Amino acid sequence: MAPLTHRSIKGGEISSQWPGQAMTLKVKKILHVEKSLYQDVLVFESETYGNVLVLDGVIQCTERDEFSYQEMIAHLPLASHPNPKKVLVIGGGDGGVVREVLKHDTVENVVLCDIDEAVIRVSKKYLPHMSSLLSDPRVTVFVGDGFKFLEENTSTYDVIVTDSSDPVGPAEALFQKPYFQLLYNALTPGGHISTQAECLWLHLPLINDLRKTTRELFPVAEYAFTTIPTYPSGQIGFVICSKEASHNVRVPLRKVTPTRYYNAEVHKAAFVLPEFGRSLVEDGKDITPKLGKADTGKSRKKVLLLGSGMVARPAAEYVVREPENSLTIACRTLATAKGLAADLPNTTAISLDASNTEALEKAVAEHDLVISLIPYTYHATVIKAAIKGKTHVVTTSYVSPAMHELDAAAKEAGIVVFNEIGLDPGVDHLYAVKVIDEVHAKGGKVKEFYSYCGGLPAPEASGNPLGYKFSWSARGALLALLNSASF
Repeated sequence: MAPLTHRSIKGGEISSQWPGQAMTLKVKKILHVEKSLYQDVLVFESETYGNVLVLDGVIQCTERDEFSYQEMIAHLPLASHPNPKKVLVIGGGDGGVVREVLKHDTVENVVLCDIDEAVIRVSKKYLPHMSSLLSDPRVTVFVGDGFKFLEENTSTYDVIVTDSSDPVGPAEALFQKPYFQLLYNALTPGGHISTQAECLWLHLPLINDLRKTTRELFPVAEYAFTTIPTYPSGQIGFVICSKEASHNVRVPLRKVTPTRYYNAEVHKAAFVLPEFGRSLVEDGKDITPKLGKADTGKSRKKVLLLGSGMVARPAAEYVVREPENSLTIACRTLATAKGLAADLPNTTAISLDASNTEALEKAVAEHDLVISLIPYTYHATVIKAAIKGKTHVVTTSYVSPAMHELDAAAKEAGIVVFNEIGLDPGVDHLYAVKVIDEVHAKGGKVKEFYSYCGGLPAPEASGNPLGYKFSWSARGALLALLNSASF
Protein backbone atom coordinates (compact mmCIF):
# COMPACT_ATOMS: atom_id res chain seq x y z
CA MET A 1 0.00 0.00 0.00
CA ALA A 2 1.37 3.41 -1.01
CA PRO A 3 2.08 5.90 1.81
CA LEU A 4 -0.76 8.30 2.56
CA THR A 5 -0.43 11.91 1.42
CA HIS A 6 -2.25 15.16 2.26
CA ARG A 7 -2.18 18.56 0.55
CA SER A 8 -1.42 20.41 3.82
CA ILE A 9 1.80 18.44 4.35
CA LYS A 10 4.70 19.52 2.16
CA GLY A 11 8.29 18.44 2.47
CA GLY A 12 7.44 16.42 5.56
CA GLU A 13 6.10 19.43 7.45
CA ILE A 14 2.76 20.98 8.33
CA SER A 15 2.80 24.71 9.02
CA SER A 16 -0.63 26.28 8.43
CA GLN A 17 -1.89 28.02 11.55
CA TRP A 18 -3.45 31.46 11.02
CA PRO A 19 -3.45 34.04 8.21
CA GLY A 20 -0.11 35.79 8.30
CA GLN A 21 1.65 33.36 10.61
CA ALA A 22 2.55 29.69 10.93
CA MET A 23 4.25 27.16 13.20
CA THR A 24 5.95 24.14 11.70
CA LEU A 25 5.59 20.58 12.94
CA LYS A 26 7.82 17.89 11.48
CA VAL A 27 5.72 15.02 10.14
CA LYS A 28 7.03 11.52 10.73
CA LYS A 29 4.18 9.58 9.14
CA ILE A 30 0.64 10.24 7.91
CA LEU A 31 -1.67 7.84 9.74
CA HIS A 32 -5.15 8.66 8.47
CA VAL A 33 -6.83 10.81 5.80
CA GLU A 34 -10.54 11.09 5.05
CA LYS A 35 -13.25 13.51 4.04
CA SER A 36 -16.12 13.09 6.49
CA LEU A 37 -19.62 14.39 5.92
CA TYR A 38 -18.56 17.67 7.52
CA GLN A 39 -14.83 18.21 7.28
CA ASP A 40 -11.40 17.09 6.18
CA VAL A 41 -9.89 14.75 8.79
CA LEU A 42 -6.13 14.17 9.03
CA VAL A 43 -4.06 12.34 11.65
CA PHE A 44 -0.28 12.19 11.50
CA GLU A 45 2.55 11.13 13.76
CA SER A 46 4.89 14.05 14.40
CA GLU A 47 8.55 13.91 15.30
CA THR A 48 8.16 15.68 18.66
CA TYR A 49 4.45 16.10 19.51
CA GLY A 50 3.15 12.53 19.10
CA ASN A 51 -0.03 11.93 17.13
CA VAL A 52 -1.75 15.06 15.82
CA LEU A 53 -5.43 15.51 14.87
CA VAL A 54 -6.07 18.10 12.14
CA LEU A 55 -9.57 19.15 11.01
CA ASP A 56 -9.98 21.27 7.86
CA GLY A 57 -6.28 22.09 7.99
CA VAL A 58 -6.32 23.31 11.60
CA ILE A 59 -4.50 21.47 14.41
CA GLN A 60 -7.04 20.37 17.04
CA CYS A 61 -4.84 18.48 19.46
CA THR A 62 -1.47 16.80 19.87
CA GLU A 63 -0.51 14.12 22.35
CA ARG A 64 2.20 16.34 23.82
CA ASP A 65 0.21 19.46 24.78
CA GLU A 66 -3.53 18.65 24.62
CA PHE A 67 -3.85 18.42 28.42
CA SER A 68 -3.52 22.19 28.83
CA TYR A 69 -6.62 22.91 26.78
CA GLN A 70 -8.70 19.93 27.95
CA GLU A 71 -8.01 20.50 31.64
CA MET A 72 -8.72 24.22 31.63
CA ILE A 73 -11.93 24.20 29.55
CA ALA A 74 -13.31 21.45 31.83
CA HIS A 75 -12.05 22.31 35.32
CA LEU A 76 -12.68 26.07 35.26
CA PRO A 77 -16.49 25.65 35.17
CA LEU A 78 -16.61 22.36 37.10
CA ALA A 79 -14.30 23.16 40.01
CA SER A 80 -16.13 26.45 40.65
CA HIS A 81 -19.58 24.76 40.66
CA PRO A 82 -20.73 23.63 44.13
CA ASN A 83 -22.10 20.25 43.07
CA PRO A 84 -21.93 19.31 39.35
CA LYS A 85 -23.70 16.02 38.66
CA LYS A 86 -24.90 16.12 35.06
CA VAL A 87 -22.53 17.42 32.40
CA LEU A 88 -22.97 17.97 28.67
CA VAL A 89 -20.05 18.29 26.24
CA ILE A 90 -20.84 19.80 22.83
CA GLY A 91 -18.14 18.89 20.30
CA GLY A 92 -14.98 17.38 21.75
CA GLY A 93 -15.32 14.10 19.87
CA ASP A 94 -11.68 13.31 20.67
CA GLY A 95 -12.81 12.57 24.24
CA GLY A 96 -10.30 14.80 26.02
CA VAL A 97 -12.87 16.98 27.77
CA VAL A 98 -14.86 13.92 28.88
CA ARG A 99 -11.70 12.45 30.39
CA GLU A 100 -11.24 15.59 32.50
CA VAL A 101 -14.90 15.86 33.50
CA LEU A 102 -14.80 12.38 35.01
CA LYS A 103 -12.05 13.45 37.43
CA HIS A 104 -14.78 15.17 39.47
CA ASP A 105 -16.26 12.73 42.00
CA THR A 106 -19.60 14.52 42.05
CA VAL A 107 -20.24 13.85 38.35
CA GLU A 108 -22.77 11.07 37.80
CA ASN A 109 -23.58 11.42 34.11
CA VAL A 110 -21.80 12.86 31.05
CA VAL A 111 -23.27 13.26 27.58
CA LEU A 112 -20.99 13.89 24.61
CA CYS A 113 -22.76 15.39 21.58
CA ASP A 114 -20.64 15.68 18.42
CA ILE A 115 -22.01 16.06 14.91
CA ASP A 116 -19.13 14.20 13.22
CA GLU A 117 -18.82 10.52 13.98
CA ALA A 118 -15.53 10.43 12.11
CA VAL A 119 -13.79 12.46 14.82
CA ILE A 120 -14.97 10.04 17.50
CA ARG A 121 -14.03 6.98 15.47
CA VAL A 122 -10.61 8.27 14.44
CA SER A 123 -9.78 9.47 17.97
CA LYS A 124 -10.53 6.05 19.44
CA LYS A 125 -7.93 4.55 17.11
CA TYR A 126 -5.19 7.18 17.11
CA LEU A 127 -5.74 9.14 20.36
CA PRO A 128 -6.65 6.42 22.88
CA HIS A 129 -5.23 8.35 25.85
CA MET A 130 -7.89 10.99 25.20
CA SER A 131 -10.83 8.88 24.06
CA SER A 132 -10.60 5.80 26.29
CA LEU A 133 -13.21 7.03 28.80
CA LEU A 134 -15.87 7.45 26.10
CA SER A 135 -16.71 3.82 26.91
CA ASP A 136 -17.14 4.59 30.64
CA PRO A 137 -20.63 3.58 31.90
CA ARG A 138 -21.23 7.15 33.09
CA VAL A 139 -20.79 8.44 29.52
CA THR A 140 -23.39 8.59 26.74
CA VAL A 141 -22.16 9.40 23.24
CA PHE A 142 -24.68 11.07 20.92
CA VAL A 143 -23.83 11.76 17.29
CA GLY A 144 -25.95 14.66 16.11
CA ASP A 145 -26.57 18.39 15.96
CA GLY A 146 -25.79 20.23 19.20
CA PHE A 147 -28.41 22.90 18.54
CA LYS A 148 -31.19 20.36 18.25
CA PHE A 149 -29.94 18.46 21.28
CA LEU A 150 -29.99 21.60 23.42
CA GLU A 151 -33.49 22.50 22.25
CA GLU A 152 -34.74 19.10 23.38
CA ASN A 153 -33.00 19.11 26.78
CA THR A 154 -33.91 22.22 28.77
CA SER A 155 -33.10 22.71 32.48
CA THR A 156 -31.10 19.47 32.44
CA TYR A 157 -27.37 20.01 32.95
CA ASP A 158 -25.32 21.48 35.78
CA VAL A 159 -22.35 22.23 33.50
CA ILE A 160 -22.13 22.47 29.70
CA VAL A 161 -18.76 22.59 27.92
CA THR A 162 -18.61 23.66 24.26
CA ASP A 163 -15.41 22.41 22.67
CA SER A 164 -15.74 24.09 19.28
CA SER A 165 -13.45 24.94 16.38
CA ASP A 166 -12.85 28.50 15.17
CA PRO A 167 -15.84 30.68 14.19
CA VAL A 168 -15.72 29.74 10.53
CA GLY A 169 -18.43 27.95 8.56
CA PRO A 170 -20.92 25.93 10.64
CA ALA A 171 -19.00 26.64 13.88
CA GLU A 172 -19.68 30.38 13.52
CA ALA A 173 -23.16 29.86 14.98
CA LEU A 174 -21.58 28.59 18.22
CA PHE A 175 -20.30 32.13 18.90
CA GLN A 176 -23.64 33.92 18.51
CA LYS A 177 -26.40 34.89 20.94
CA PRO A 178 -29.03 32.27 19.90
CA TYR A 179 -26.59 29.50 20.82
CA PHE A 180 -25.82 31.01 24.22
CA GLN A 181 -29.56 31.32 24.82
CA LEU A 182 -29.91 27.58 24.18
CA LEU A 183 -27.07 26.92 26.61
CA TYR A 184 -28.75 29.08 29.24
CA ASN A 185 -32.05 27.25 28.79
CA ALA A 186 -30.41 23.82 29.02
CA LEU A 187 -28.77 24.57 32.38
CA THR A 188 -30.21 23.80 35.78
CA PRO A 189 -30.52 26.78 38.21
CA GLY A 190 -27.01 27.85 39.13
CA GLY A 191 -25.53 26.02 36.15
CA HIS A 192 -22.18 26.87 34.56
CA ILE A 193 -20.92 26.89 30.97
CA SER A 194 -17.52 27.13 29.35
CA THR A 195 -16.84 27.59 25.67
CA GLN A 196 -13.77 27.96 23.51
CA ALA A 197 -13.25 31.71 23.09
CA GLU A 198 -10.22 32.22 20.85
CA CYS A 199 -6.91 34.01 21.32
CA LEU A 200 -6.14 37.38 22.96
CA TRP A 201 -3.38 38.07 20.44
CA LEU A 202 -5.58 37.48 17.40
CA HIS A 203 -9.26 37.89 18.28
CA LEU A 204 -9.73 40.71 20.76
CA PRO A 205 -12.81 42.19 19.00
CA LEU A 206 -14.47 38.75 18.94
CA ILE A 207 -13.64 38.19 22.61
CA ASN A 208 -15.10 41.58 23.45
CA ASP A 209 -18.27 40.71 21.52
CA LEU A 210 -18.52 37.36 23.32
CA ARG A 211 -18.27 39.05 26.72
CA LYS A 212 -21.02 41.51 25.79
CA THR A 213 -23.26 38.75 24.40
CA THR A 214 -22.89 36.44 27.36
CA ARG A 215 -23.35 39.22 29.93
CA GLU A 216 -26.72 40.01 28.39
CA LEU A 217 -27.82 36.49 29.39
CA PHE A 218 -25.70 35.44 32.37
CA PRO A 219 -25.16 37.43 35.59
CA VAL A 220 -21.60 36.06 35.63
CA ALA A 221 -19.52 35.97 32.43
CA GLU A 222 -15.72 35.96 32.52
CA TYR A 223 -12.84 35.36 30.09
CA ALA A 224 -9.94 33.09 31.05
CA PHE A 225 -7.06 31.64 29.08
CA THR A 226 -4.38 28.99 28.92
CA THR A 227 -1.14 28.50 27.03
CA ILE A 228 -0.64 25.78 24.43
CA PRO A 229 2.21 25.81 21.90
CA THR A 230 0.44 24.31 18.88
CA TYR A 231 -2.51 26.74 18.87
CA PRO A 232 -2.25 30.13 17.10
CA SER A 233 0.06 32.46 19.06
CA GLY A 234 0.43 29.77 21.74
CA GLN A 235 -2.67 30.83 23.64
CA ILE A 236 -6.40 29.98 23.71
CA GLY A 237 -9.21 31.35 25.82
CA PHE A 238 -12.56 30.41 27.32
CA VAL A 239 -15.73 32.22 28.31
CA ILE A 240 -16.92 30.92 31.71
CA CYS A 241 -20.48 31.80 32.76
CA SER A 242 -22.88 31.06 35.62
CA LYS A 243 -26.65 31.44 35.94
CA GLU A 244 -26.18 32.21 39.64
CA ALA A 245 -24.97 35.72 40.45
CA SER A 246 -23.43 34.60 43.74
CA HIS A 247 -21.13 32.02 42.11
CA ASN A 248 -17.53 33.15 41.72
CA VAL A 249 -16.19 31.19 38.74
CA ARG A 250 -12.71 32.61 39.39
CA VAL A 251 -12.27 30.55 42.56
CA PRO A 252 -12.16 26.72 42.70
CA LEU A 253 -14.18 24.98 45.41
CA ARG A 254 -12.46 21.60 45.20
CA LYS A 255 -9.05 20.15 44.44
CA VAL A 256 -8.81 18.28 41.13
CA THR A 257 -6.37 15.42 40.60
CA PRO A 258 -4.50 14.15 38.70
CA THR A 259 -3.62 17.05 36.40
CA ARG A 260 -0.61 18.18 34.40
CA TYR A 261 -1.45 21.86 33.89
CA TYR A 262 -4.40 22.83 36.07
CA ASN A 263 -4.20 23.57 39.78
CA ALA A 264 -6.00 25.93 42.16
CA GLU A 265 -3.55 28.79 41.66
CA VAL A 266 -3.57 28.43 37.88
CA HIS A 267 -7.40 28.50 38.05
CA LYS A 268 -7.33 31.92 39.75
CA ALA A 269 -4.54 33.28 37.55
CA ALA A 270 -6.30 32.26 34.33
CA PHE A 271 -8.73 35.17 34.71
CA VAL A 272 -5.98 37.79 35.09
CA LEU A 273 -5.60 39.36 31.64
CA PRO A 274 -2.59 41.20 30.23
CA GLU A 275 -3.22 44.93 30.04
CA PHE A 276 -3.96 45.07 26.29
CA GLY A 277 -6.67 42.44 26.78
CA ARG A 278 -8.07 43.92 29.96
CA SER A 279 -8.16 47.36 28.40
CA LEU A 280 -10.44 46.31 25.56
CA VAL A 281 -12.60 43.83 27.44
CA GLU A 282 -13.10 45.97 30.56
CA ASP A 283 -12.66 49.56 29.30
CA GLY A 284 -13.48 49.22 25.61
CA LYS A 285 -10.10 50.68 24.59
CA ASP A 286 -7.92 48.99 21.97
CA ILE A 287 -4.30 49.79 22.82
CA THR A 288 -2.66 47.19 20.57
CA PRO A 289 -0.19 48.42 17.89
CA LYS A 290 -1.60 48.78 14.37
CA LEU A 291 0.97 47.16 12.08
CA GLY A 292 -0.91 46.32 8.87
CA LYS A 293 -3.70 44.04 7.77
CA ALA A 294 -4.54 41.14 10.05
CA ASP A 295 -7.55 39.12 11.00
CA THR A 296 -9.74 41.19 13.31
CA GLY A 297 -11.25 38.16 15.00
CA LYS A 298 -14.73 39.13 13.88
CA SER A 299 -16.96 36.57 12.25
CA ARG A 300 -15.74 35.79 8.77
CA LYS A 301 -17.78 36.56 5.68
CA LYS A 302 -18.74 33.33 3.98
CA VAL A 303 -18.31 33.34 0.20
CA LEU A 304 -19.50 30.62 -2.18
CA LEU A 305 -17.69 30.45 -5.54
CA LEU A 306 -19.51 28.51 -8.28
CA GLY A 307 -17.50 27.41 -11.29
CA SER A 308 -14.30 25.75 -12.44
CA GLY A 309 -13.27 27.81 -15.47
CA MET A 310 -9.99 29.61 -15.94
CA VAL A 311 -11.11 32.65 -13.98
CA ALA A 312 -12.18 30.62 -10.91
CA ARG A 313 -8.74 30.22 -9.35
CA PRO A 314 -7.74 33.92 -9.69
CA ALA A 315 -11.12 34.89 -8.24
CA ALA A 316 -10.59 32.50 -5.33
CA GLU A 317 -7.12 33.88 -4.65
CA TYR A 318 -8.52 37.39 -4.61
CA VAL A 319 -11.30 36.50 -2.13
CA VAL A 320 -8.96 34.90 0.43
CA ARG A 321 -6.52 37.82 0.38
CA GLU A 322 -8.76 39.18 3.10
CA PRO A 323 -8.25 37.08 6.27
CA GLU A 324 -11.86 37.75 7.30
CA ASN A 325 -13.23 35.89 4.26
CA SER A 326 -14.07 32.20 4.35
CA LEU A 327 -14.38 30.63 0.88
CA THR A 328 -16.21 27.56 -0.39
CA ILE A 329 -15.41 26.45 -3.95
CA ALA A 330 -18.19 24.41 -5.54
CA CYS A 331 -17.80 22.40 -8.74
CA ARG A 332 -19.66 19.47 -10.24
CA THR A 333 -16.79 17.16 -9.29
CA LEU A 334 -15.12 17.26 -5.90
CA ALA A 335 -11.71 16.56 -7.45
CA THR A 336 -11.92 19.73 -9.55
CA ALA A 337 -13.01 21.80 -6.54
CA LYS A 338 -10.15 20.41 -4.45
CA GLY A 339 -7.70 21.27 -7.20
CA LEU A 340 -8.88 24.87 -7.24
CA ALA A 341 -8.83 25.07 -3.44
CA ALA A 342 -5.35 23.58 -3.06
CA ASP A 343 -3.08 25.64 -0.78
CA LEU A 344 -5.63 28.43 -0.30
CA PRO A 345 -6.25 29.54 3.31
CA ASN A 346 -9.76 29.43 4.78
CA THR A 347 -11.02 27.49 1.75
CA THR A 348 -13.25 24.41 1.53
CA ALA A 349 -14.04 22.37 -1.58
CA ILE A 350 -17.45 20.78 -2.21
CA SER A 351 -19.23 18.97 -5.01
CA LEU A 352 -22.34 20.78 -6.25
CA ASP A 353 -24.48 20.44 -9.38
CA ALA A 354 -26.18 23.76 -10.11
CA SER A 355 -29.07 21.92 -11.76
CA ASN A 356 -29.88 20.29 -8.40
CA THR A 357 -32.16 23.01 -7.04
CA GLU A 358 -32.37 21.65 -3.50
CA ALA A 359 -28.60 21.29 -3.11
CA LEU A 360 -27.99 24.69 -4.70
CA GLU A 361 -30.45 26.45 -2.39
CA LYS A 362 -28.92 24.82 0.68
CA ALA A 363 -25.36 25.79 -0.29
CA VAL A 364 -26.30 29.36 -1.22
CA ALA A 365 -28.28 29.91 1.99
CA GLU A 366 -25.24 28.98 4.10
CA HIS A 367 -23.18 31.85 2.69
CA ASP A 368 -23.19 35.65 2.73
CA LEU A 369 -22.23 36.01 -0.93
CA VAL A 370 -22.28 33.76 -3.98
CA ILE A 371 -19.95 34.46 -6.93
CA SER A 372 -21.43 32.76 -9.97
CA LEU A 373 -18.80 31.92 -12.59
CA ILE A 374 -20.77 29.08 -14.14
CA PRO A 375 -22.35 29.39 -17.63
CA TYR A 376 -24.69 32.36 -17.88
CA THR A 377 -27.71 30.11 -18.51
CA TYR A 378 -27.59 29.12 -14.82
CA HIS A 379 -27.43 32.63 -13.37
CA ALA A 380 -31.20 33.04 -13.07
CA THR A 381 -31.37 29.76 -11.15
CA VAL A 382 -28.60 30.93 -8.82
CA ILE A 383 -30.34 34.27 -8.24
CA LYS A 384 -33.62 32.49 -7.41
CA ALA A 385 -31.76 30.41 -4.80
CA ALA A 386 -30.13 33.57 -3.45
CA ILE A 387 -33.47 35.33 -3.14
CA LYS A 388 -34.78 32.39 -1.14
CA GLY A 389 -31.69 32.29 1.10
CA LYS A 390 -31.27 36.09 1.25
CA THR A 391 -27.71 35.84 -0.06
CA HIS A 392 -25.99 38.50 -2.16
CA VAL A 393 -24.90 37.59 -5.71
CA VAL A 394 -22.06 38.62 -8.01
CA THR A 395 -21.78 37.57 -11.66
CA THR A 396 -19.54 38.64 -14.51
CA SER A 397 -22.20 38.12 -17.18
CA TYR A 398 -24.60 40.35 -19.05
CA VAL A 399 -28.04 40.68 -17.51
CA SER A 400 -30.31 38.31 -19.40
CA PRO A 401 -34.10 38.82 -19.63
CA ALA A 402 -34.58 35.93 -17.19
CA MET A 403 -32.26 37.62 -14.69
CA HIS A 404 -33.89 41.01 -15.15
CA GLU A 405 -37.30 39.54 -14.33
CA LEU A 406 -36.00 38.77 -10.82
CA ASP A 407 -35.14 42.40 -10.04
CA ALA A 408 -38.23 43.12 -7.94
CA ALA A 409 -37.96 39.86 -6.01
CA ALA A 410 -34.30 40.52 -5.23
CA LYS A 411 -35.09 43.99 -3.92
CA GLU A 412 -37.91 42.59 -1.81
CA ALA A 413 -35.51 40.02 -0.35
CA GLY A 414 -33.09 42.83 0.51
CA ILE A 415 -30.17 41.40 -1.46
CA VAL A 416 -27.77 42.91 -3.98
CA VAL A 417 -27.38 41.14 -7.33
CA PHE A 418 -24.35 42.72 -9.00
CA ASN A 419 -23.80 41.74 -12.64
CA GLU A 420 -21.48 42.65 -15.50
CA ILE A 421 -18.48 43.29 -13.26
CA GLY A 422 -15.80 41.14 -14.82
CA LEU A 423 -13.39 42.21 -17.51
CA ASP A 424 -15.90 42.07 -20.35
CA PRO A 425 -18.55 43.08 -19.46
CA GLY A 426 -17.30 45.17 -16.57
CA VAL A 427 -13.93 46.88 -16.69
CA ASP A 428 -14.32 47.54 -20.43
CA HIS A 429 -17.66 49.30 -19.82
CA LEU A 430 -16.24 51.47 -17.05
CA TYR A 431 -13.28 52.41 -19.18
CA ALA A 432 -15.61 53.25 -22.09
CA VAL A 433 -17.56 55.64 -19.86
CA LYS A 434 -14.30 57.18 -18.69
CA VAL A 435 -13.09 57.80 -22.25
CA ILE A 436 -16.47 59.18 -23.40
CA ASP A 437 -16.61 61.54 -20.39
CA GLU A 438 -13.11 62.77 -21.18
CA VAL A 439 -14.12 63.47 -24.78
CA HIS A 440 -17.20 65.40 -23.66
CA ALA A 441 -15.21 67.34 -21.06
CA LYS A 442 -12.97 68.64 -23.83
CA GLY A 443 -15.94 69.68 -25.97
CA GLY A 444 -15.80 66.72 -28.29
CA LYS A 445 -18.56 64.56 -29.66
CA VAL A 446 -18.57 60.80 -29.95
CA LYS A 447 -19.80 59.75 -33.39
CA GLU A 448 -18.79 56.08 -33.26
CA PHE A 449 -17.38 53.83 -30.58
CA TYR A 450 -15.63 50.50 -31.04
CA SER A 451 -14.80 48.31 -28.05
CA TYR A 452 -12.23 45.53 -28.26
CA CYS A 453 -11.51 43.41 -25.23
CA GLY A 454 -9.11 40.52 -24.95
CA GLY A 455 -6.14 39.68 -27.09
CA LEU A 456 -4.78 37.20 -29.58
CA PRO A 457 -2.36 34.62 -28.17
CA ALA A 458 1.06 34.05 -29.66
CA PRO A 459 0.96 31.75 -32.71
CA GLU A 460 2.64 28.91 -30.82
CA ALA A 461 -0.07 29.11 -28.16
CA SER A 462 -3.06 29.21 -30.53
CA GLY A 463 -3.21 25.61 -31.63
CA ASN A 464 -6.94 25.47 -32.32
CA PRO A 465 -9.02 26.15 -35.44
CA LEU A 466 -10.18 29.55 -34.18
CA GLY A 467 -6.70 30.71 -33.24
CA TYR A 468 -8.17 32.03 -30.02
CA LYS A 469 -8.32 31.11 -26.35
CA PHE A 470 -11.25 31.44 -23.98
CA SER A 471 -11.19 32.01 -20.24
CA TRP A 472 -15.00 31.98 -20.17
CA SER A 473 -17.74 30.00 -21.84
CA ALA A 474 -16.87 29.61 -25.50
CA ARG A 475 -20.55 29.40 -26.39
CA GLY A 476 -21.26 32.60 -24.48
CA ALA A 477 -18.40 34.44 -26.16
CA LEU A 478 -19.62 33.49 -29.63
CA LEU A 479 -23.22 34.42 -28.82
CA ALA A 480 -22.06 37.81 -27.51
CA LEU A 481 -20.72 38.59 -30.98
CA LEU A 482 -24.27 38.35 -32.30
CA ASN A 483 -25.75 40.76 -29.74
CA SER A 484 -27.13 44.06 -30.97
CA ALA A 485 -25.77 47.31 -29.54
CA SER A 486 -26.69 50.96 -29.48
CA PHE A 487 -25.12 54.21 -28.41
